[in-house]
Amino acid sequence: MLRCLIVDDSPRFLDAARGLLEGQGITVVGVASNTADALRRTGELRPDVTLLDIDLGGESGLELARRLHGQGGPAPGPVILISTHAEQDYAELIAASPVIGFLPKTALSGDAIRDLLAAHGDGGHLAPGR
Repeated sequence: MLRCLIVDDSPRFLDAARGLLEGQGITVVGVASNTADALRRTGELRPDVTLLDIDLGGESGLELARRLHGQGGPAPGPVILISTHAEQDYAELIAASPVIGFLPKTALSGDAIRDLLAAHGDGGHLAPGR
């Protein structure tokens, strides 16, 4: 079962995303709402994938993605950026970051996450039948 951490500053979105993803076979092992929480939770939980909002209420999700990638210890799981903004608004920043992809919040689903992981080569052993 795929283990996921969601990082977003909206409690309403965190609840909705957890419900949606858990209904689609993804285990949400934790949530975080800011950079400090996300760094701590990632280290504690070692999720298979982290969903990370680009805009964390004044903090940059893109900067956090770089920090997660640069953390010592075992390699962090892949990071997927999420946002209410269009991907083209951030295309160059996303391409320059260590994330494996981007999902608009409106397109968030278990299959979309598994597809990005599979395309990046990180999902083969995580999802049976794929």
